[in-house]
Amino acid sequence: MGSPKTMPCRVLMHGPLVPFVEAFRTRLKEAGYTPLSAVNQERFVAHLSGWLEARQLGTADLTNERIDEYLLNRRAQGRSWVGSRRAMVPLLDVLASNQALPAPSAVTVSAVNSVLASFSDYLLKERGLAPSTAYAYEARAGRFLAGCAADGDLSNLTPGDVTRAVLTESTSVSVGSVQYFVAGLRSFLRFCHLEGLVDADLSAAALAITGRRHSSLPQGISKADADVLLRCCDRRRAIGRRDHAILMTLLRLGLRASELAGLTLEDIDWRSAEVVVHGKGRRDERLPLPADVGEAIARYLQRGRPMTTRREVFVSALAPVGPIGRGAVSSVVRRACGRAGLTPVGAHRLRHTLACEMVSAGVSLPEISQVLRHRAVSTTAIYARVDLDRLRSLARPWPGGAGR
Repeated sequence: MGSPKTMPCRVLMHGPLVPFVEAFRTRLKEAGYTPLSAVNQERFVAHLSGWLEARQLGTADLTNERIDEYLLNRRAQGRSWVGSRRAMVPLLDVLASNQALPAPSAVTVSAVNSVLASFSDYLLKERGLAPSTAYAYEARAGRFLAGCAADGDLSNLTPGDVTRAVLTESTSVSVGSVQYFVAGLRSFLRFCHLEGLVDADLSAAALAITGRRHSSLPQGISKADADVLLRCCDRRRAIGRRDHAILMTLLRLGLRASELAGLTLEDIDWRSAEVVVHGKGRRDERLPLPADVGEAIARYLQRGRPMTTRREVFVSALAPVGPIGRGAVSSVVRRACGRAGLTPVGAHRLRHTLACEMVSAGVSLPEISQVLRHRAVSTTAIYARVDLDRLRSLARPWPGGAGR
């Protein structure tokens, strides 16, 4: 007799969720769940459906409070598998698309939240900032409002209030953090003036903060370490092919983590060997696609990328399949460092690696600036400090001759 095998089977279900079973199965297949994982998800839904039926409840009763009650009850029964709110996302997506969930209750939006939401919308649509930067500015504006206008009324705001807020911030955080706070606050105050929330532009009252900041040389990793990093990816596995393609793209193109995460299938022009990079400030630029990078991405697309309708090039390796974020890109780099026995670094260190290699090869700063897509050459000037041999040639002799 052959060895027994675990075979996925259909799950018997009763209760208010039965009409949505087929749509749920389709959703799981689209999200990349394996047959066995899909069956476990169905068992979870069957248990929830039975729980609702026993209490004479329907899908319209699935409020956040009711979901928390169910999950608590499930854990109390010792059912630890598939028992988190995150596990319910596929089901809730299906119910929401069929208008089967309870209507959201009316929530009173505070004046502060309304101002911050408008400010965030302004940063994203008018200023064209990256979502991460807009979120950071919004958080700092929220701290300012909590201390100066907790009720959201800015009509009585004075320059003194702004100055005191900056001074208060400077007593608890580093110089760099205060400077970032000032940048976000000035942007917020200019927004308030444009919207008529204040009578005058008070951004100048957010005083510039000066001070010494630790400024080390931009550091990359050595070519030998980069080679080890690439070799540590097990390209016999799908996730290894994905990680290898990510590392290769970061090392050869110098992309930011957010830029790599935002790459779509339409951004790659295979015939012209070019890739469109969506950079800061909504700037789209075309870069040449090196052969080795193209081959790594092609291998991943052909033999590593899960079946999905998502258009992002790099997606999660496990279900539910979705796009990876900037944090996940840096996590890929750190995990690779761990496998390679290297000191963990983030994705941006690989961007520094490309710049440092170009400096060593004698590439001019304007050319490096173009590759890294800096808005100004002055931003690239930090890499001039990497070439210590050239800097030594500029050093003037020490008065009095050689030191003792």
